Amino acid sequence: MRKWTLVLWACLCVVSLMAQAPIKTLLITGQNNHNWQVSHVVLKRILENSGRFTVDFAISPAAGEDMSGFVLDFKPYALVVLDYNGDAWPEETNRRFLEYVAQGGGVVVYHAADNAFAGWPAYNQLCALGGWENRNENAGPYVYWQDGRLVKDYSLGVGGSHGKQHEYVLQLRDAEHPVTKGLPAQWKHGQDELYDRMRGPGNIQDCLFTAFSTKETGGSGREEPLIFTVDYGKARIFHTMLGHAGESVEHSPAMQCTGFQVTLLRGAEWAATGEVTQPVPADFPTAQQATFRMEYKIP
Repeated sequence: MRKWTLVLWACLCVVSLMAQAPIKTLLITGQNNHNWQVSHVVLKRILENSGRFTVDFAISPAAGEDMSGFVLDFKPYALVVLDYNGDAWPEETNRRFLEYVAQGGGVVVYHAADNAFAGWPAYNQLCALGGWENRNENAGPYVYWQDGRLVKDYSLGVGGSHGKQHEYVLQLRDAEHPVTKGLPAQWKHGQDELYDRMRGPGNIQDCLFTAFSTKETGGSGREEPLIFTVDYGKARIFHTMLGHAGESVEHSPAMQCTGFQVTLLRGAEWAATGEVTQPVPADFPTAQQATFRMEYKIP
C-alpha cells in the first residue's frame, strides 16, 4: 500500500511540475517602425519576471539586408510573440509559421505587428485587424463597437490611424473570458497610442476591451476594439494594440502601465495553454487612476 501511495505522490509531483513549467516562448523582432530596441527587451522582462515564461529572441537582419538566412524553427515553442513590422520573411519561415499556427500554436500579436505584411492574406487573417502599409477598403471592413456589439463598416478609406498619445479608459466587453475574468469593468491605461480606423478580415472571436477614440485627441470618434482574440482554426491568438514603446526601457509609460502588463501576461498564458492561472494584482488600475510597475514585474 505504501509503495502505491509513493508512486501516486510522485506522479502528482510530476504533473504539478509540468503544469508550472515555464512556457517556452519565441519573440520575433528586429525590424519595426516603432522602437523595437526597447519593446523586445521590455516584453521579455515582463514575461520572464512573472516566472511563467522563458523567452528566446529571433532578431531579423536590418531593413534592406539579406533575409534569406532568417529561417525559424517554431517546433520547440508553445508561444510566439510578434514584435515585427518590416521586410518579408523567407518563404520557408512563412510556411513553418503557418504550419505552427494550423497545429494550434499560441500567438500574441503585439501593437505594430498588426501593421506588417499587408500583402500576406493569411497573416492578415491571424491578426483580424491591421493598419497602415497602404491598407484601404481592399483589406476588409473597419470594425468598431457600436450599440453593444462589433459592427463591420465597408466604407472607403485608409486603414490605421491614431491621435496624440494620452491616457484613456478601457471598457470591458467580455467578463467571462479567462483573460478578463476578475478584471474591472473599466480601467485607465497609461499614456499610449490609441489605434483607430483599423481594418481587415475582421474575424474577431472574443472582443475583450474597447476604448473610445475621441476627436479631441485626433481620433475617430468611435469605440475601438483594442484587445481581442482571433478566430483562426485551432490556434489561440491574443491581439493587443496597446503598448507603444517609449524612448528607453526606463521611460516607457504605455508598457510600464500595470494594466498593459497584466493583460499581456494573461493573454500570453491563455494563448499558450488555454488557461489563466495568474491572479489580478491589488494595484490593478481603476477607472480613475492608472498604475505602473516601473520594473516590469507582476506580481
